[in-house]
Amino acid sequence: MSLESVRAFFAEHAPEIEIIELPQSTATVELAARAHHVAPGQIAKTLTLKVKNQVVLVVTRGDARLDNAKLKKALGSKARMLSSDEVVDSTGHPIGGVCPFGLETPLQVYCDVSLRRYEEVLPAAGSINSAVRISPDQIAALTAAKWVDVCQLPPGEPAMQTSQDGLSLIRKFSFLSSRGQKTRSS
Repeated sequence: MSLESVRAFFAEHAPEIEIIELPQSTATVELAARAHHVAPGQIAKTLTLKVKNQVVLVVTRGDARLDNAKLKKALGSKARMLSSDEVVDSTGHPIGGVCPFGLETPLQVYCDVSLRRYEEVLPAAGSINSAVRISPDQIAALTAAKWVDVCQLPPGEPAMQTSQDGLSLIRKFSFLSSRGQKTRSS
């Protein structure tokens, strides 16, 4: 049912986006990256949190970790991860297939700025073996997401740059890393 709700969402809001269904599980970042032949950072994971009495979704890079201090500052309160049952009840999606599309009930969505290192990311699409290829900005537009800086990047990765030069560095990083090449900027 969850895959069908995502399919209906895209049929209504972005019919040009195709759902990719694979025979194998893509329920974890590692499995999804391997199956789609991309870097783990290019997998967009969707975390389901409770902030005060509200359930929210935070979409992050697959290789990023939530930074509790940044999260508290951005959302105005401490957050807790929902249990598996709470996630399914809140989103209508199974664990490993959670995404911000085709939700059981409307939820506030946040996208971490680190997603913008990639021109295209792959979030799940409502099942443990489905995904979509989509730009981070299109995720935000389709879900009315707010951009936040709530993650720690992997060790050794440069901080996000917001200037025009930084954008081109980010695009270069994305292009090279998705092809397994070294990404030194100098």
